[in-house]
Amino acid sequence: MARGNTLKVVFKENHQNQLMALPPTLDELIAKNHPVRTVNEVLDKVDITKLLQQYKPGGTSSYHPRMLLKAVVYAYICNIYSSRKIEEALQVNIHLMWLSGMSTPDHNTINRFRGKRLQETLRPIFAQVVELLCEEGLLSIRDLYTDGTKIEASANRYTFVWGNSIKTNKEKIKQQLNELWQYAQRVAAAEMDDTDPSGFDKIDAQKVTATIEKINEALKDKPVPKQVKQKLSYAGKQWPAALDKYAQQEQVMGTERSSYSKTDTDATFMRMKEDHMQNGQLKPAYNVQVSTNNQYIASYSIHQNTTDTNTLTPHLEQIQNDYRQIPQSITADAGYGSEQNYQKLEDLGVQAFVKHNYFDRSQSDLLQSKKPFSADKLHYNKQQDCYYRPMGQPMMNTGSYSKTTAAGFQQTITSYTAKNCEGCPLRGVCHKGKGNRVIEINHNLNRLKQQAEGLLKSEQGINKRKQRCHDTEPVFANIKHNHHFKRFMLRGIKKVSIETGLLALAHNLRKKAA
Repeated sequence: MARGNTLKVVFKENHQNQLMALPPTLDELIAKNHPVRTVNEVLDKVDITKLLQQYKPGGTSSYHPRMLLKAVVYAYICNIYSSRKIEEALQVNIHLMWLSGMSTPDHNTINRFRGKRLQETLRPIFAQVVELLCEEGLLSIRDLYTDGTKIEASANRYTFVWGNSIKTNKEKIKQQLNELWQYAQRVAAAEMDDTDPSGFDKIDAQKVTATIEKINEALKDKPVPKQVKQKLSYAGKQWPAALDKYAQQEQVMGTERSSYSKTDTDATFMRMKEDHMQNGQLKPAYNVQVSTNNQYIASYSIHQNTTDTNTLTPHLEQIQNDYRQIPQSITADAGYGSEQNYQKLEDLGVQAFVKHNYFDRSQSDLLQSKKPFSADKLHYNKQQDCYYRPMGQPMMNTGSYSKTTAAGFQQTITSYTAKNCEGCPLRGVCHKGKGNRVIEINHNLNRLKQQAEGLLKSEQGINKRKQRCHDTEPVFANIKHNHHFKRFMLRGIKKVSIETGLLALAHNLRKKAA
């Protein structure tokens, strides 16, 4: 055996330009258990009839939609989200070359397929894949765990429209118009009528224009200061156009939002956890809701709401549309614990393992001891319909009234009033306000909360609460952090829904192949 300096480095031969008598096929170069084979196998089974109907006869030939679907889904599995990068990968990535059969569609074809062809057809394909996974026993759509996350929109972070700003500016115009009207009445009372613009319930461009014309007509022969003339000229030129702009902005915003981005009008400004500037600023985003089982995504929906409370009802409706059935149970955190959501789940016959906003606090003896005489701790006599104060005196029913929430849900609130609070030994602890104590109770909400608490504190409920943390949160972490999807590529809620569907489909197939 050679020793010391007699050893020499040996390299393997490099046959870069050597020809092969029998070159290997692409299929031979791909491992039998590679995820790309799972994508190919599963998407070969789905019915794409609706997708085929998106194509019209005539003209040149088109790339087959099933091939494009496989290529786009596998690109999302590989963290490739840009249409230009997908185009490049189709020419260099051996797995995408195998899926496409060496076809090389350009980025315009890919973007048109993703943004238009899949708009009405991706969700049925996703539902079919979920049903195939259910048949294999990988997940169940009967017991779902629901949660939401915010993903930034593809929009300028600093081009925004605020609803409160529009209201403030309209009020300023109304106030200044009123001041001009009052001035004109003082100077030319004979020429003015009694139509005071401050009495308008809703100010618009036509009313402003007509009012300014009346003021100008009344003041045309009067000595008017230069400042007033300038203000009237500015008001006539600027205010009607500004009010027209505000009306258009309010129409875009709708009644359920308080802001939107100018570069993606469907996006709402939301406070994000992932903040690139680390100062908690608002950014244009979408609220993505998913329902999972065994860490597979069973359903998804896109919302413009900044909170999760009002998203559950449309999300459940989406599940019904996808699978023509409703789940047996829904498990969610306290962000969904509203009367409207509890009532909806009860009406559908769904077990609601959903926390209310005080559930975690009610488990803490320390927090409970801080308010020993709060309304929820008072004894209620259902037969007499009264509550009893700490000293035993009854608080009688003094009437009910209806209240409409911001989401349009009707609530019934009942008031109970105490008598002779003055002189009570517990006055300073039980009630610190002036007069007798009054409490307002929503009996239906209390009933629904008690039902939810009973389910949550049962053995099944405890297991579901534990499972929820392990079921939905890893899905978001996998998509956002492991696969680096923190910002949508497309604009508009319809196209964002397509991207979310592709992300969900890629997640499920990636997990199946793992």
